[in-house]
Amino acid sequence: MAVTLRMSEAASLALHAMRVLASADAAQRVTTHEIATTLSVSETHLAKVMPRLVRRGLVTSTRGPGGGFALAKDADKVALIEVYEMIEGPLDPAKCFLGHDVCPKGECMFGGLIETINILARQHLERTTVGEFAKDKERG
Repeated sequence: MAVTLRMSEAASLALHAMRVLASADAAQRVTTHEIATTLSVSETHLAKVMPRLVRRGLVTSTRGPGGGFALAKDADKVALIEVYEMIEGPLDPAKCFLGHDVCPKGECMFGGLIETINILARQHLERTTVGEFAKDKERG
């Protein structure tokens, strides 16, 4: 079946956690508790997402007092699509919610809307970096 844009809670948490880390002082480690508090989200669910960011090499982790998470890469070099696809898998420009090449009725009730939305979403995630995402937060 074709992949249509979706944003699970895990993907949203990963993107937002990266934003929090990008906004932090470069020398500072940020704990799961601090990230969860900043985002007003479940610390338990966030704690399941953070190791995935570590395994993928986007984030580093340090245990113990003064421990926490920090970005492993320059935030301006990590596109949002990398974080998104790490959680959701490849975002391909699907044309149909049902995965058909051609609608059984001959034309789609959505016209080209589904494909257009997916293409625009992919382009945005490809051209926007975690650093830009964090700067948008700082601007309000």
